[in-house]
Amino acid sequence: KKGKEALTEEVRRLIRSSLGNRAKEGLIVDFIQQTNLDDMPDKASIIDAFFTYAQREQQREAEALIKEENLNEEAARRYIRTSLKREYATENGTELNETLPKLSPLNPQYKTKKQTVFQKIGAFIEKFKGVGGHL
Repeated sequence: KKGKEALTEEVRRLIRSSLGNRAKEGLIVDFIQQTNLDDMPDKASIIDAFFTYAQREQQREAEALIKEENLNEEAARRYIRTSLKREYATENGTELNETLPKLSPLNPQYKTKKQTVFQKIGAFIEKFKGVGGHL
């Protein structure tokens, strides 16, 4: 039996060797820290528990991001859902603009706000793509 620290180190090594999973490192490590893995009868149970945990975190972080950036909730959820489906966020089209709080495109803060929101949503997509769930 491995202790949590040894398991965490092994998981970190595996994640870092896989470019596609690097964004999920914190999510996986937090799951290990917060879960009593000894209570899990088998690997399938651990995987199920991880997806349940990740989907809960996805909901929580999406709500926090929308609130923190003062986004249009419905448009933001739609944009995030679409981005999760295609597994990346894009600045093309009007979807991203529709998520932004009412600022004139002429306002100098508009471009900065758009970039900030785009970067945050991009990081969110990297972290949560492939975990399923509903937003």
